[in-house]
Amino acid sequence: MACEFSDCADPARRRLFSVAAASLPAGLMLLGGGAFAAERAAGAAPPRKLELTERSVLLSGDGVPMTAQAWVAQLQALLERDAEVKDVYLGKGVVQALEARLAARLGKAAAVFLPTGTLANTLALRVLCGENRHALVQHESHVYLDESNAASTLSGLHLVPLAKGRAAPTPEEVRAAIDEAENGPYPLKVGAISLESPVRRADGAMVPYGTARAISELARGKRIGLHLDGARLLLASGLPGFEIRAYSALFDTVYVSLYKYLGAPFGAILAGETDTIDKVRALRHVFGGTIFRGWPAALPALDALDGFEARYLEARAAAERLFAGLAAAGGFTPQPVEHGTNVAFLAVSPERANGLVERLRRADVHLRDIEQGRVQIDTNLTLLRRSPEELIRAFTAPG
Repeated sequence: MACEFSDCADPARRRLFSVAAASLPAGLMLLGGGAFAAERAAGAAPPRKLELTERSVLLSGDGVPMTAQAWVAQLQALLERDAEVKDVYLGKGVVQALEARLAARLGKAAAVFLPTGTLANTLALRVLCGENRHALVQHESHVYLDESNAASTLSGLHLVPLAKGRAAPTPEEVRAAIDEAENGPYPLKVGAISLESPVRRADGAMVPYGTARAISELARGKRIGLHLDGARLLLASGLPGFEIRAYSALFDTVYVSLYKYLGAPFGAILAGETDTIDKVRALRHVFGGTIFRGWPAALPALDALDGFEARYLEARAAAERLFAGLAAAGGFTPQPVEHGTNVAFLAVSPERANGLVERLRRADVHLRDIEQGRVQIDTNLTLLRRSPEELIRAFTAPG
């Protein structure tokens, strides 16, 4: 049964999903938004709603978007499995179980549930800095560009951005920034360094392990706290040489998002040493983050963690077969991202590009608009709904 873009007629069907306008081609935006609103005001016929099904493949986004009805149905199914999940002000219940699971997965002693990733980053930096409120961050990071100066406004931290236009600073750049702070006319102690990895604004590129290890050794030698904004860290599963506990061990605190790809409607987990997490837990209340119930977010995230890496390895392998088949078919040239995770690009010849997005839509495969002969393609679990061979046929079908 089809599920319309904005609604689903059968809430009992799980995994039917909608998608945010930002993840769709321009022609598939939400009704009433952007250009569609102008067209309707001018008397143009409104576009028909996009219908997505359990076979729909979205080649954009990190996770599997779901309708509100599907979320409710999923929660009901999970509650029927175990009704004793409720927390009280984020204590006990499934929230506590999720904290323990992700602390163990990341190799940390403790973890704390937070409503948002912005709060996770802010409190981690505040605690790591202590009274030394000079912090180094990537210019392209969420902390620096997407949090409305939260660290500065709420905690009085001075953020020094490094590596503008690149995923990560070099260890030499970090050392130079520390030296500049410590040896200026009014010496400053750097309290913390934050690294985002993968970096959303750098097409999902990771900070390579060797770079992160060198920065970690430098930070520990200087007794500087090191925070990992690892919102999308689990999307590195299956990358050659990546091991989540080894990577996390380089950092004092690690944040992982619950909603980007683990199926939760909101939420974040911050992991670290027990004394650090205890301080964050106390500040969570001061900052108004101790919400009454967290189980609606913790329950689906905990469920998604079971077998997530194995499923994601399958999706990564499917993406590789898809790209290889498209390259062999001609007119398509895969363009991987250096140190990339789930984002890649596909160069498309004019002949292949002609009508491609619409043909794929009719085959229930949804692609961003092709711009200047190339398109971004993201690996996510919807790739497991159809075989790579079927997707290749959809891409190469005659117009």
